[in-house]
Amino acid sequence: MNLIIRRETAVDTPKVYAVEAAAFGRPAEAELVQKLQQSVVNTISLVALLGNDLVGHILFSPVTVKSEAGEFTAVALGPVAVDPSHQNKGIGAELCRQGIEACRKAGYELAFVLGHPTYYPRFGFAPSAPHGLYCQFEVPEEVFMVLELVPGALRGKRGTVYYHALFSGV
Repeated sequence: MNLIIRRETAVDTPKVYAVEAAAFGRPAEAELVQKLQQSVVNTISLVALLGNDLVGHILFSPVTVKSEAGEFTAVALGPVAVDPSHQNKGIGAELCRQGIEACRKAGYELAFVLGHPTYYPRFGFAPSAPHGLYCQFEVPEEVFMVLELVPGALRGKRGTVYYHALFSGV
């Protein structure tokens, strides 16, 4: 498999939409990605290519963590999508690995994910509730996870994680 992961470009937009919609079986995530990219939100967006075919996409967007002590910015993974005909081949995992590294290079200290509790721990994500970090959405604690992108970044961090308002529509 000759997989290439790179930053998304404007020419990729229609293919990203198609992959997101196919992977989730509905347009909601694809529309979210499109709206975030059309807004002023500073996202990290990577695509996976097999030859000339765009087969995967991952998006990281800023989140705000608020508490009585103040607030800080982190990043959240999601959505990540792989075309159904290319799933279970490690493409999503490679997108996650390279996306996490891109977030480190961008200077983020923490990453959050709202996702499957048996998939994301392989990348270092762990439940966030034991660290005093909670999702703004009502979700089971085991599906909301955090990853230190910088060792020690969790020290003293507490609060509620707020996604961009566009996430409320998904």
